[in-house]
Amino acid sequence: MTGLDLLYFLVQQTMGFAIPLLVVALGGMFCERSGIINVALDGIMIIGALTGTIFINLMQSLDAMSGNLLYFVAVIVAAAFGIIFSLLHAYASINMKANQVISGTALNLAAPALAIFIGRLYTEKGVQQIEFVNQFRIEKVPVLGSIPFIGDLFFKNVYITTYIGFAILAISAFVLFKTRFGLRLRSCGEHPQASDSVGINVYKMRYAGVIISGALGGIGGLVFVVPNSTNFNSTVSGYGFLALAVLIFGQWNPLKILYASLFFGFLRTVAASYSAIPFLLNMGLPMEIYKMVPYIATIIVLIFSSKNSQAPRAEGVPYDKGSR
Repeated sequence: MTGLDLLYFLVQQTMGFAIPLLVVALGGMFCERSGIINVALDGIMIIGALTGTIFINLMQSLDAMSGNLLYFVAVIVAAAFGIIFSLLHAYASINMKANQVISGTALNLAAPALAIFIGRLYTEKGVQQIEFVNQFRIEKVPVLGSIPFIGDLFFKNVYITTYIGFAILAISAFVLFKTRFGLRLRSCGEHPQASDSVGINVYKMRYAGVIISGALGGIGGLVFVVPNSTNFNSTVSGYGFLALAVLIFGQWNPLKILYASLFFGFLRTVAASYSAIPFLLNMGLPMEIYKMVPYIATIIVLIFSSKNSQAPRAEGVPYDKGSR
């Protein structure tokens, strides 16, 4: 493998790992900007991956749909079930005024158990793995894939969800900072009583934040599984927690979240593909060392970045309309 081929490989692999982080962290951003802490992102990802892969498996077994149309519809299915699952967190946090961390933790505990149960019910052999045929990789994007250097980096051996992820980033930045909805959402996360005093329904805005996080979390779960496997085994390898770290490191800002996603995505690429990188392979370190790199880096980054963290002021504080 030449140096240029290695560069292409690293960029493509990094995108595969960074896009799920980006999408899920953006979902967490909307939720926490509204004032609701969402530590349930890992559980939401699991539910999105579960329902999305079941849909793909079903359509492929019936030969009813194929190619990127199937993948796109599966993304919508994953988003829909991510919303449904996240509504449990919304009801507990907003209506019942429950501790938001405990509510999210409960969903994280329930999701893998639910995925194993449903997986074993769905499969004929009674195993939890839901298999599918990965027919979604785009070898070369027409026209754009022929552009020298740029085409090899970004328009070959890619998935349609890479471009969906960047579209979600652009839309998120616009909605959050350039629309009335985004302004109201941010105000509910900073000072809900003041927002209520000018006629903003804080409960509805917080529900909207949780719903968006559910949709993007569900999408992120499927987007993580499909490029990296040919089956779903009731786990997303703790990626939802890594997305939380990306959210905090990115300071609840879309552009900074992108940079953080690329950083952690690259570290995840190193952990998964170190054997293809001559420099790392020649170091002779045990495989387990490379597997730990993203998570050790997460701890180090959070230690140094948490001091300057600027989370929404009312994040995690249940809103009571009668209080001032």
